Amino acid sequence: MHIRTGSSNRDWGGAVTIRKLRIRALAFCVAGALLGSGAALADEVKVMISGGFASAYRELGPQFEEATGRKLITVWGPTVGTAANAIPVRLARGEWADVLIVVGYALDEQINAGKVLPDSKVDFARSAIGMVVREGTPKPDISSADGLRRALLAAKSIVYPDSPIGVYVGSELFWRLGIAGRMESKSRMIPVARVANAVANGDAEIGIQQVVELLPEKGVTVVGSLPAEVQRYTVFSGGIATSAKNPAGADALIHFLSSPDAAPAISRSGLEPLSATPAK
Repeated sequence: MHIRTGSSNRDWGGAVTIRKLRIRALAFCVAGALLGSGAALADEVKVMISGGFASAYRELGPQFEEATGRKLITVWGPTVGTAANAIPVRLARGEWADVLIVVGYALDEQINAGKVLPDSKVDFARSAIGMVVREGTPKPDISSADGLRRALLAAKSIVYPDSPIGVYVGSELFWRLGIAGRMESKSRMIPVARVANAVANGDAEIGIQQVVELLPEKGVTVVGSLPAEVQRYTVFSGGIATSAKNPAGADALIHFLSSPDAAPAISRSGLEPLSATPAK
């Protein structure tokens, strides 16, 4: 095994520095263009966001603030549902935002409802479905549909989330693999937050959920993403709200999050970057 030493570490550090400088240059470029149009830098951008893009946003948000002087006001809430803090409920009762960052289909619904400007939608990233096993146990080969089928048949218990992803797993994935009948007695749907915990605690042998939700969890090992032929991606998108009080700041944030320099942070969060908007 080759171990990097000395100059390799310095090279890596230099690459990080260069990336940070590029991020600052991009943000200042956007900010400068807005200054030319009379927009103020020291202002606020209110963001409504759901959990899927959270890790990437938490890393990239401070970089945007530092580079532009803008302050992000972040409101968190579920993408769907009837809870008081759910983003559709907030918008329906007249709460305003500059930017929405949610699952792509939910953003489309808000566009159709007249809450988001249609031409402002940008797809930032997509999340693959993956599998976890308990930490320290062997990882099955799920690089092909046949391998995934064998792993599921060999498992004594399987859990998946009470979400659209879980609906896909229980009603379509097992059927596409030709094992739906044999999964009924040993697979079950549980709350999203408990999938990894159930595997870590030994209550289930295998967990299937979005990779971005599995990566931060302790006590489990991510086996990998489901093979392409049975994969189902969730896309996370951003758009400018029709109620925006700072549309220029909203546009700057969307451009920043969809730039090539945002891609490494998005990848580290477990998502796959989609947009690569060149710097202006």
